[in-house]
Amino acid sequence: MKLSVIGCGYLGAVHAASMTSLGHEVIGIDVDPLKIEALAAGRAPFFEPGLPELLTAATATGRLRFSTDPAAAAEARVHFIAVGTPQLSDAPGADLAYVNAAVDGLLPLLGPGHLVVGKSTVPVGTAEALAERIRATGAELAWNPEFLREGFAVQDTLHPDRIVYGFASELITRDAGEVSAPGREILDKIYAEAIAEGAPVVVTDFATAELVKVAANAFLATKISFINAMAEIADATGADVSDLADAIGHDNRIGRRFLNAGLGFGGGCLPKDIRAFGARAEELGLGDSLGFLREVDQINLRRREHVVDLAAELLGGDVRGRRIAVLGLSFKPQSDDVRDSPSLDVAMRLHERGANVIATDPQAIKNAQLRAPGLPCDALENAVEGAELVILGTEWTEYRELDPRALGARVATPRIIDARNVLDPAAWSGAGWEYRGMGRR
Repeated sequence: MKLSVIGCGYLGAVHAASMTSLGHEVIGIDVDPLKIEALAAGRAPFFEPGLPELLTAATATGRLRFSTDPAAAAEARVHFIAVGTPQLSDAPGADLAYVNAAVDGLLPLLGPGHLVVGKSTVPVGTAEALAERIRATGAELAWNPEFLREGFAVQDTLHPDRIVYGFASELITRDAGEVSAPGREILDKIYAEAIAEGAPVVVTDFATAELVKVAANAFLATKISFINAMAEIADATGADVSDLADAIGHDNRIGRRFLNAGLGFGGGCLPKDIRAFGARAEELGLGDSLGFLREVDQINLRRREHVVDLAAELLGGDVRGRRIAVLGLSFKPQSDDVRDSPSLDVAMRLHERGANVIATDPQAIKNAQLRAPGLPCDALENAVEGAELVILGTEWTEYRELDPRALGARVATPRIIDARNVLDPAAWSGAGWEYRGMGRR
Protein backbone atom coordinates (compact mmCIF):
# COMPACT_ATOMS: atom_id res chain seq x y z
CA MET A 1 0.00 0.00 0.00
CA LYS A 2 1.09 3.59 -0.55
CA LEU A 3 1.31 5.47 2.75
CA SER A 4 2.42 8.89 3.88
CA VAL A 5 3.69 9.71 7.35
CA ILE A 6 3.33 13.36 8.32
CA GLY A 7 5.92 14.23 10.93
CA CYS A 8 9.23 12.37 11.00
CA GLY A 9 10.31 12.85 14.56
CA TYR A 10 10.69 9.96 16.97
CA LEU A 11 7.28 8.43 16.30
CA GLY A 12 7.05 9.19 12.59
CA ALA A 13 10.54 8.05 11.57
CA VAL A 14 10.14 4.72 13.35
CA HIS A 15 6.65 4.23 11.93
CA ALA A 16 7.71 5.07 8.37
CA ALA A 17 10.68 2.71 8.39
CA SER A 18 8.67 -0.06 10.05
CA MET A 19 5.83 0.21 7.53
CA THR A 20 8.33 -0.09 4.69
CA SER A 21 9.79 -3.22 6.25
CA LEU A 22 6.27 -4.68 6.17
CA GLY A 23 6.21 -4.21 2.39
CA HIS A 24 4.40 -0.89 2.06
CA GLU A 25 5.57 2.10 0.02
CA VAL A 26 6.05 5.13 2.28
CA ILE A 27 6.73 8.83 1.86
CA GLY A 28 7.76 10.66 5.04
CA ILE A 29 7.04 14.40 5.28
CA ASP A 30 8.61 16.84 7.72
CA VAL A 31 9.33 20.58 7.76
CA ASP A 32 12.89 20.11 9.10
CA PRO A 33 15.27 19.86 6.10
CA LEU A 34 18.20 18.58 8.17
CA LYS A 35 16.09 15.77 9.58
CA ILE A 36 14.81 14.86 6.13
CA GLU A 37 18.33 14.93 4.69
CA ALA A 38 19.56 12.53 7.37
CA LEU A 39 16.62 10.16 7.00
CA ALA A 40 16.86 10.15 3.21
CA ALA A 41 20.51 9.11 3.57
CA GLY A 42 19.46 6.27 5.87
CA ARG A 43 20.75 7.97 9.03
CA ALA A 44 18.66 8.12 12.19
CA PRO A 45 18.59 11.69 13.60
CA PHE A 46 18.28 10.29 17.13
CA PHE A 47 19.43 7.21 19.01
CA GLU A 48 17.06 4.26 18.88
CA PRO A 49 18.35 0.67 18.85
CA GLY A 50 17.55 -1.11 15.59
CA LEU A 51 16.41 1.99 13.71
CA PRO A 52 19.64 2.67 11.73
CA GLU A 53 19.60 -0.86 10.33
CA LEU A 54 15.90 -0.61 9.55
CA LEU A 55 16.36 2.74 7.78
CA THR A 56 19.31 1.50 5.75
CA ALA A 57 17.39 -1.54 4.57
CA ALA A 58 14.19 0.43 3.91
CA THR A 59 15.79 3.24 1.89
CA ALA A 60 17.76 0.69 -0.14
CA THR A 61 14.51 -0.85 -1.40
CA GLY A 62 13.39 2.47 -2.89
CA ARG A 63 10.04 2.09 -1.12
CA LEU A 64 10.92 4.62 1.60
CA ARG A 65 11.43 8.25 0.63
CA PHE A 66 11.40 11.52 2.54
CA SER A 67 10.49 15.08 1.59
CA THR A 68 9.85 18.53 3.00
CA ASP A 69 7.14 19.12 0.38
CA PRO A 70 3.62 18.32 1.68
CA ALA A 71 2.49 17.77 -1.92
CA ALA A 72 4.70 14.68 -2.04
CA ALA A 73 2.01 12.90 -0.04
CA ALA A 74 -0.43 13.21 -2.97
CA GLU A 75 0.40 9.75 -4.33
CA ALA A 76 -0.53 8.05 -1.06
CA ARG A 77 -4.05 6.98 -0.13
CA VAL A 78 -3.44 6.46 3.59
CA HIS A 79 -1.92 9.30 5.60
CA PHE A 80 -0.56 8.84 9.13
CA ILE A 81 -0.35 11.94 11.34
CA ALA A 82 2.63 11.45 13.65
CA VAL A 83 3.51 15.00 14.70
CA GLY A 84 4.31 16.08 18.25
CA THR A 85 1.84 17.47 20.76
CA PRO A 86 4.13 19.21 23.27
CA GLN A 87 2.97 21.00 26.37
CA LEU A 88 1.91 24.59 25.80
CA SER A 89 4.56 27.08 26.82
CA ASP A 90 2.24 28.92 29.20
CA ALA A 91 -0.24 26.23 30.31
CA PRO A 92 -0.38 22.49 31.10
CA GLY A 93 -2.51 21.63 28.06
CA ALA A 94 -1.33 20.05 24.81
CA ASP A 95 -0.26 22.23 21.89
CA LEU A 96 -2.23 21.01 18.86
CA ALA A 97 -0.65 23.46 16.41
CA TYR A 98 1.33 20.72 14.64
CA VAL A 99 -1.68 18.42 14.37
CA ASN A 100 -3.80 21.20 12.90
CA ALA A 101 -1.02 22.19 10.49
CA ALA A 102 -0.67 18.57 9.35
CA VAL A 103 -4.39 18.34 8.62
CA ASP A 104 -4.36 21.72 6.85
CA GLY A 105 -1.56 20.47 4.59
CA LEU A 106 -3.39 17.24 3.81
CA LEU A 107 -6.83 18.64 3.02
CA PRO A 108 -6.04 19.72 -0.57
CA LEU A 109 -4.70 16.22 -1.29
CA LEU A 110 -7.63 14.23 0.07
CA GLY A 111 -10.55 12.70 -1.76
CA PRO A 112 -12.92 9.72 -1.70
CA GLY A 113 -11.16 6.50 -0.75
CA HIS A 114 -8.49 8.27 1.30
CA LEU A 115 -7.93 7.48 4.96
CA VAL A 116 -6.28 9.82 7.46
CA VAL A 117 -4.95 7.97 10.51
CA GLY A 118 -4.06 9.89 13.66
CA LYS A 119 -1.23 8.47 15.75
CA SER A 120 -0.33 11.58 17.75
CA THR A 121 -1.32 11.70 21.41
CA VAL A 122 -4.14 14.25 21.62
CA PRO A 123 -6.75 15.44 24.13
CA VAL A 124 -10.02 13.55 23.98
CA GLY A 125 -12.37 15.27 21.53
CA THR A 126 -9.67 16.23 19.03
CA ALA A 127 -10.51 13.54 16.48
CA GLU A 128 -14.20 14.42 16.50
CA ALA A 129 -13.32 18.03 15.72
CA LEU A 130 -11.00 17.04 12.86
CA ALA A 131 -13.31 14.41 11.34
CA GLU A 132 -15.83 16.89 9.97
CA ARG A 133 -13.16 18.79 8.01
CA ILE A 134 -11.66 15.59 6.65
CA ARG A 135 -15.01 14.06 5.74
CA ALA A 136 -15.88 17.16 3.71
CA THR A 137 -13.21 16.06 1.22
CA GLY A 138 -14.73 12.58 0.89
CA ALA A 139 -11.98 11.01 3.01
CA GLU A 140 -12.37 9.31 6.40
CA LEU A 141 -10.52 9.63 9.69
CA ALA A 142 -9.38 6.89 12.05
CA TRP A 143 -7.44 7.21 15.31
CA ASN A 144 -4.72 4.64 15.88
CA PRO A 145 -2.76 5.59 19.03
CA GLU A 146 0.87 4.58 19.41
CA PHE A 147 2.29 2.71 22.39
CA LEU A 148 6.01 2.96 21.74
CA ARG A 149 8.64 2.62 24.45
CA GLU A 150 11.82 4.51 23.68
CA GLY A 151 14.60 1.96 23.35
CA PHE A 152 12.11 -0.64 22.09
CA ALA A 153 10.24 1.41 19.49
CA VAL A 154 11.03 -0.76 16.48
CA GLN A 155 10.01 -3.91 18.33
CA ASP A 156 6.82 -2.25 19.60
CA THR A 157 5.85 -1.09 16.10
CA LEU A 158 6.48 -4.37 14.32
CA HIS A 159 5.23 -6.60 17.13
CA PRO A 160 2.69 -4.55 19.14
CA ASP A 161 1.00 -5.94 22.23
CA ARG A 162 -2.30 -4.45 21.01
CA ILE A 163 -3.68 -2.40 18.12
CA VAL A 164 -6.43 0.15 18.66
CA TYR A 165 -8.63 1.62 15.92
CA GLY A 166 -10.93 4.54 16.68
CA PHE A 167 -13.70 5.54 14.27
CA ALA A 168 -16.66 7.90 14.33
CA SER A 169 -19.20 6.09 16.51
CA GLU A 170 -22.01 6.50 13.96
CA LEU A 171 -19.93 4.63 11.36
CA ILE A 172 -19.24 1.56 13.50
CA THR A 173 -21.45 -1.47 12.85
CA ARG A 174 -21.50 -4.69 14.85
CA ASP A 175 -22.85 -7.93 13.51
CA ALA A 176 -22.41 -11.37 15.10
CA GLY A 177 -19.33 -10.19 16.97
CA GLU A 178 -17.76 -8.63 13.90
CA VAL A 179 -16.99 -4.92 14.04
CA SER A 180 -16.66 -2.92 10.85
CA ALA A 181 -16.22 0.72 9.91
CA PRO A 182 -14.94 2.63 6.89
CA GLY A 183 -11.18 2.18 7.01
CA ARG A 184 -10.95 -0.95 9.11
CA GLU A 185 -10.21 -3.17 6.14
CA ILE A 186 -7.39 -0.83 5.10
CA LEU A 187 -5.86 -0.79 8.58
CA ASP A 188 -6.15 -4.56 8.85
CA LYS A 189 -4.14 -4.85 5.63
CA ILE A 190 -1.49 -2.44 6.88
CA TYR A 191 -1.07 -4.35 10.13
CA ALA A 192 -1.66 -7.78 8.62
CA GLU A 193 1.60 -9.29 9.89
CA ALA A 194 1.07 -8.15 13.49
CA ILE A 195 -2.53 -9.37 13.42
CA ALA A 196 -1.38 -12.74 12.03
CA GLU A 197 1.06 -12.97 14.96
CA GLY A 198 -1.88 -12.64 17.33
CA ALA A 199 -1.85 -8.97 18.28
CA PRO A 200 -5.36 -8.19 19.60
CA VAL A 201 -7.30 -5.51 17.71
CA VAL A 202 -9.63 -3.25 19.67
CA VAL A 203 -12.13 -1.35 17.53
CA THR A 204 -13.84 1.53 19.30
CA ASP A 205 -14.96 5.13 18.96
CA PHE A 206 -12.76 8.22 18.63
CA ALA A 207 -13.03 9.27 22.27
CA THR A 208 -12.08 5.87 23.65
CA ALA A 209 -9.15 5.51 21.25
CA GLU A 210 -7.84 8.91 22.33
CA LEU A 211 -8.27 8.02 26.00
CA VAL A 212 -6.46 4.68 25.70
CA LYS A 213 -3.03 6.28 25.34
CA VAL A 214 -3.37 9.00 27.96
CA ALA A 215 -5.10 6.64 30.40
CA ALA A 216 -2.26 4.13 30.01
CA ASN A 217 0.36 6.82 30.61
CA ALA A 218 -1.57 8.20 33.57
CA PHE A 219 -1.75 4.73 35.12
CA LEU A 220 1.99 4.09 34.65
CA ALA A 221 2.86 7.51 36.05
CA THR A 222 0.62 6.86 39.05
CA LYS A 223 2.24 3.49 39.72
CA ILE A 224 5.73 5.01 39.57
CA SER A 225 4.81 7.91 41.84
CA PHE A 226 3.06 5.54 44.26
CA ILE A 227 6.22 3.52 44.87
CA ASN A 228 8.23 6.74 45.14
CA ALA A 229 5.81 7.96 47.80
CA MET A 230 6.43 4.65 49.60
CA ALA A 231 10.16 5.36 49.29
CA GLU A 232 9.62 8.61 51.17
CA ILE A 233 7.87 6.69 53.96
CA ALA A 234 10.60 4.04 53.90
CA ASP A 235 13.31 6.67 54.30
CA ALA A 236 11.50 8.10 57.34
CA THR A 237 10.85 4.74 59.01
CA GLY A 238 13.83 2.56 58.10
CA ALA A 239 11.84 0.27 55.83
CA ASP A 240 13.22 -1.01 52.52
CA VAL A 241 11.13 0.00 49.52
CA SER A 242 12.65 -2.65 47.24
CA ASP A 243 11.57 -5.44 49.59
CA LEU A 244 8.18 -3.74 49.87
CA ALA A 245 7.81 -3.64 46.07
CA ASP A 246 8.76 -7.32 45.81
CA ALA A 247 6.20 -8.27 48.44
CA ILE A 248 3.24 -6.35 47.04
CA GLY A 249 4.28 -7.14 43.46
CA HIS A 250 3.47 -10.81 44.07
CA ASP A 251 -0.17 -9.78 44.24
CA ASN A 252 -1.32 -10.34 40.66
CA ARG A 253 -3.79 -7.50 41.03
CA ILE A 254 -0.82 -5.15 41.46
CA GLY A 255 2.16 -6.72 39.69
CA ARG A 256 5.85 -5.91 40.10
CA ARG A 257 6.48 -3.98 36.88
CA PHE A 258 6.93 -0.20 37.25
CA LEU A 259 7.16 -0.54 41.04
CA ASN A 260 10.76 0.68 40.98
CA ALA A 261 11.43 3.56 43.33
CA GLY A 262 14.02 6.06 42.21
CA LEU A 263 14.44 9.42 40.57
CA GLY A 264 11.06 9.32 38.83
CA PHE A 265 9.84 9.49 35.25
CA GLY A 266 10.60 11.98 32.51
CA GLY A 267 10.79 12.10 28.73
CA GLY A 268 8.54 13.53 26.08
CA CYS A 269 5.39 11.56 26.98
CA LEU A 270 4.45 10.85 30.59
CA PRO A 271 5.02 14.29 32.15
CA LYS A 272 3.31 16.33 29.44
CA ASP A 273 0.57 13.73 28.87
CA ILE A 274 -0.61 13.64 32.49
CA ARG A 275 -0.61 17.44 32.62
CA ALA A 276 -2.56 17.69 29.36
CA PHE A 277 -4.98 15.01 30.59
CA GLY A 278 -5.64 17.00 33.75
CA ALA A 279 -6.08 20.20 31.75
CA ARG A 280 -8.61 18.51 29.47
CA ALA A 281 -10.52 17.23 32.49
CA GLU A 282 -10.71 20.81 33.78
CA GLU A 283 -12.11 21.93 30.41
CA LEU A 284 -14.77 19.23 30.70
CA GLY A 285 -15.70 20.43 34.19
CA LEU A 286 -14.25 17.23 35.68
CA GLY A 287 -11.04 18.50 37.22
CA ASP A 288 -11.70 16.61 40.46
CA SER A 289 -11.77 13.30 38.57
CA LEU A 290 -8.09 13.64 37.68
CA GLY A 291 -7.04 15.80 40.62
CA PHE A 292 -4.83 12.96 41.84
CA LEU A 293 -2.59 13.42 38.77
CA ARG A 294 -1.42 16.76 40.18
CA GLU A 295 -0.05 14.92 43.20
CA VAL A 296 1.44 12.23 40.93
CA ASP A 297 3.30 15.02 39.13
CA GLN A 298 4.39 16.65 42.39
CA ILE A 299 5.71 13.40 43.86
CA ASN A 300 7.67 12.85 40.67
CA LEU A 301 9.23 16.32 40.72
CA ARG A 302 9.95 16.02 44.44
CA ARG A 303 12.29 13.10 43.81
CA ARG A 304 14.70 15.37 41.96
CA GLU A 305 14.93 17.84 44.83
CA HIS A 306 15.34 14.92 47.23
CA VAL A 307 18.48 13.77 45.41
CA VAL A 308 19.90 17.30 45.44
CA ASP A 309 19.21 17.57 49.18
CA LEU A 310 20.75 14.15 49.77
CA ALA A 311 23.87 15.23 47.87
CA ALA A 312 24.18 18.28 50.12
CA GLU A 313 23.71 16.11 53.21
CA LEU A 314 26.44 13.67 52.17
CA LEU A 315 28.80 16.57 51.45
CA GLY A 316 28.39 18.19 54.82
CA GLY A 317 25.50 20.52 54.04
CA ASP A 318 26.87 22.49 51.09
CA VAL A 319 27.67 21.39 47.52
CA ARG A 320 29.50 24.58 46.52
CA GLY A 321 32.89 23.80 45.01
CA ARG A 322 32.49 20.05 45.53
CA ARG A 323 33.22 17.75 42.62
CA ILE A 324 30.18 15.62 41.71
CA ALA A 325 29.97 13.07 38.89
CA VAL A 326 26.46 12.54 37.47
CA LEU A 327 26.14 9.31 35.50
CA GLY A 328 23.38 9.58 32.92
CA LEU A 329 21.68 12.49 31.18
CA SER A 330 18.96 10.83 29.09
CA PHE A 331 15.60 10.33 30.77
CA LYS A 332 15.98 6.54 30.40
CA PRO A 333 18.60 4.10 29.11
CA GLN A 334 18.77 3.14 25.43
CA SER A 335 17.79 6.67 24.42
CA ASP A 336 19.43 10.03 23.77
CA ASP A 337 16.22 11.87 24.70
CA VAL A 338 16.80 14.47 27.42
CA ARG A 339 13.32 16.01 27.41
CA ASP A 340 12.24 16.48 31.04
CA SER A 341 15.10 14.20 32.08
CA PRO A 342 15.26 13.79 35.88
CA SER A 343 19.00 13.13 35.81
CA LEU A 344 19.76 16.20 33.69
CA ASP A 345 17.54 18.25 36.01
CA VAL A 346 19.50 17.05 39.06
CA ALA A 347 22.81 17.84 37.36
CA MET A 348 21.65 21.35 36.50
CA ARG A 349 20.28 22.03 39.99
CA LEU A 350 23.59 21.02 41.55
CA HIS A 351 25.50 23.07 38.97
CA GLU A 352 23.35 26.11 39.75
CA ARG A 353 24.06 25.66 43.47
CA GLY A 354 27.76 25.99 42.76
CA ALA A 355 28.83 22.34 42.64
CA ASN A 356 31.64 21.33 40.30
CA VAL A 357 29.46 18.93 38.31
CA ILE A 358 30.86 16.72 35.55
CA ALA A 359 28.10 14.78 33.82
CA THR A 360 28.33 11.89 31.40
CA ASP A 361 26.11 9.68 29.25
CA PRO A 362 26.74 7.03 26.55
CA GLN A 363 24.47 8.75 24.02
CA ALA A 364 22.90 11.98 25.30
CA ILE A 365 25.78 14.40 25.93
CA LYS A 366 25.20 16.33 22.70
CA ASN A 367 21.47 16.77 23.35
CA ALA A 368 22.09 17.65 26.99
CA GLN A 369 24.53 20.41 26.04
CA LEU A 370 21.95 21.85 23.63
CA ARG A 371 19.45 22.11 26.50
CA ALA A 372 21.97 23.00 29.20
CA PRO A 373 24.98 24.61 27.45
CA GLY A 374 26.63 25.60 30.73
CA LEU A 375 26.76 22.06 32.11
CA PRO A 376 30.23 20.46 31.94
CA CYS A 377 30.12 16.99 30.34
CA ASP A 378 32.84 14.44 29.67
CA ALA A 379 33.52 10.75 29.19
CA LEU A 380 32.83 8.44 32.13
CA GLU A 381 36.47 7.97 33.16
CA ASN A 382 37.04 11.74 33.25
CA ALA A 383 33.74 12.50 34.99
CA VAL A 384 34.49 10.22 37.96
CA GLU A 385 38.18 11.13 38.30
CA GLY A 386 38.61 12.86 41.67
CA ALA A 387 34.86 12.96 42.38
CA GLU A 388 33.74 13.47 45.97
CA LEU A 389 30.29 12.11 45.15
CA VAL A 390 28.90 9.97 42.33
CA ILE A 391 25.20 10.07 41.41
CA LEU A 392 23.79 7.31 39.23
CA GLY A 393 20.91 9.11 37.52
CA THR A 394 20.13 6.96 34.46
CA GLU A 395 20.30 3.18 34.70
CA TRP A 396 22.42 2.45 31.62
CA THR A 397 23.82 -1.11 31.65
CA GLU A 398 27.40 0.18 31.75
CA TYR A 399 26.63 2.01 35.00
CA ARG A 400 24.77 -0.90 36.57
CA GLU A 401 27.78 -3.12 35.87
CA LEU A 402 30.47 -0.79 37.21
CA ASP A 403 33.06 -2.45 39.44
CA PRO A 404 32.86 -0.62 42.78
CA ARG A 405 36.48 -1.40 43.67
CA ALA A 406 37.85 -0.20 40.32
CA LEU A 407 35.70 2.93 40.48
CA GLY A 408 36.76 3.52 44.08
CA ALA A 409 40.38 3.83 42.94
CA ARG A 410 39.46 6.75 40.66
CA VAL A 411 37.29 8.90 42.93
CA ALA A 412 38.49 11.16 45.72
CA THR A 413 35.88 9.92 48.18
CA PRO A 414 33.79 6.76 47.66
CA ARG A 415 30.28 8.11 48.08
CA ILE A 416 27.41 7.18 45.75
CA ILE A 417 23.73 8.01 45.43
CA ASP A 418 22.01 5.21 43.57
CA ALA A 419 19.09 7.31 42.35
CA ARG A 420 17.67 4.38 40.36
CA ASN A 421 18.06 1.62 42.98
CA VAL A 422 19.85 -0.66 40.51
CA LEU A 423 23.09 -1.34 42.39
CA ASP A 424 23.75 -3.97 45.06
CA PRO A 425 24.04 -2.02 48.33
CA ALA A 426 25.98 -4.80 50.03
CA ALA A 427 28.53 -5.05 47.22
CA TRP A 428 29.15 -1.33 47.14
CA SER A 429 29.27 -0.95 50.91
CA GLY A 430 31.58 -3.96 51.08
CA ALA A 431 33.91 -2.24 48.61
CA GLY A 432 34.22 0.74 50.96
CA TRP A 433 31.56 3.02 49.48
CA GLU A 434 29.11 5.14 51.43
CA TYR A 435 25.97 4.00 49.61
CA ARG A 436 22.61 5.75 49.61
CA GLY A 437 19.61 4.55 47.63
CA MET A 438 16.03 5.71 47.35
CA GLY A 439 14.10 4.27 50.29
CA ARG A 440 16.58 1.43 50.76
CA ARG A 441 18.49 0.31 53.83
